[in-house]
Amino acid sequence: MDALRLSLNPAADELLTRDPFALLAGMLLDQQIPMERAFAGPYLIAERLGDPDQLDPCQLAAMDVDAVISLVAAKPAVHRFPKSMATRLHTLAAQICQEYSGNTALIWEEAADGQDCLRRLKALPGFGDQKARIFLALLLKSGRLPQNMSGAVEACSPYGDPDVHMSVADVTGPESLERVRIWKRQQKEAAKSS
Repeated sequence: MDALRLSLNPAADELLTRDPFALLAGMLLDQQIPMERAFAGPYLIAERLGDPDQLDPCQLAAMDVDAVISLVAAKPAVHRFPKSMATRLHTLAAQICQEYSGNTALIWEEAADGQDCLRRLKALPGFGDQKARIFLALLLKSGRLPQNMSGAVEACSPYGDPDVHMSVADVTGPESLERVRIWKRQQKEAAKSS
């Protein structure tokens, strides 16, 4: 399992590397804000909960949703849309707590194959098809999927393809982050011109 460098903050990246729910929460938050800010969010939330070493989904799920909103909205705000993202985070935590007994990694560790894993990810609040494929590619490329999982590359295509720089799944540090940003800018320019 590779160390992650998604937030470009060593303490936040350490949490993402060892805590599957923090990684999933970072992916949830990765919407309409810079990627590194989204993936630093779980660490900031964990710090505000009093334990920067873990982000416990059952602790979040047990909280009143307004308390989670206050946690996310406190300055500096975790997200530019604190109410909606905190509500989604609370719903995600509750689902992980109820369906996976708080063990986020069971989503992929118990999946029959890549398509089953993708289906499980798409069943999570805030995870549409593209976000689920990107997260599956991130799990694949960082060595978090079971080694014998068949069909994972196909399930997350094109994000799981080797040697691409399209998404957070391809970020290993500042240089690759810039390559992803260049690719995204090119895609936006191409879309505008067509």
